[in-house]
Amino acid sequence: MSTMRLDKYLAEAGCGTRSEVKKIIKTGAVLLNNTVVKDGAVKVNTETDNVVCLGKPLSYSQYHYIMLSKPAGCVTATRDNVHKTVMDCLPQDLHKNLAPVGRLDLDTEGLLLITDNGDLAHRLLSPVHHVPKTYYAKIRGVVLPEHIELFAEGVDIGEDKLTKPAVLEIINTDDAASEIKVTITEGKYHQVKRMFHAIDCEVVYLKRLSMGSLVLDETLQPGEWRYLTKEEEEYLLSC
Repeated sequence: MSTMRLDKYLAEAGCGTRSEVKKIIKTGAVLLNNTVVKDGAVKVNTETDNVVCLGKPLSYSQYHYIMLSKPAGCVTATRDNVHKTVMDCLPQDLHKNLAPVGRLDLDTEGLLLITDNGDLAHRLLSPVHHVPKTYYAKIRGVVLPEHIELFAEGVDIGEDKLTKPAVLEIINTDDAASEIKVTITEGKYHQVKRMFHAIDCEVVYLKRLSMGSLVLDETLQPGEWRYLTKEEEEYLLSC
């Protein structure tokens, strides 16, 4: 039998932090097997009990999946002695076993998945699976149509091999600056910046828009987060 405290169950089901769900429980808005429960210490059988919170039936998940709109100025790590980390964007009581999937540079914004599903994280990051990642960037310099073909063939960024084929889309360009989208299937160190440096351009702003099937929720402001929807989880697990 798998049991846990009601307040912990609600927090892990995405109803709020432990302190938030304690308040919800006290209002009488939680039903356990059709009975109002106001004690967060009551044990819940995660396999057989029916729990309803604020009118919404809940189901227990072994793993947790969080979408963070990463702000610039924080590092993608669980801890750092110098900079704020992406984990600092989450409530402290959510930190247990959670870790960011991959890395975004200190000054890069956008989609970051945080989870405790290590197998999924490994699969998304493995070069074998070629999971596409799409970025929006502002570029100092002129990105030309011929660069689209160059990116598709692979770019020399100073390593033994060219980068894997990438999809470059030019949104706008003029004599001094460009806006682009680029989709890559690797995660080399500073890869996007190095690819544009190879064509004598400089990335001045970078934001990740998607990773595999997961697309950044643009209603999230930098530093804000939410749990993935069931549909998002299912698509992600099918990657």
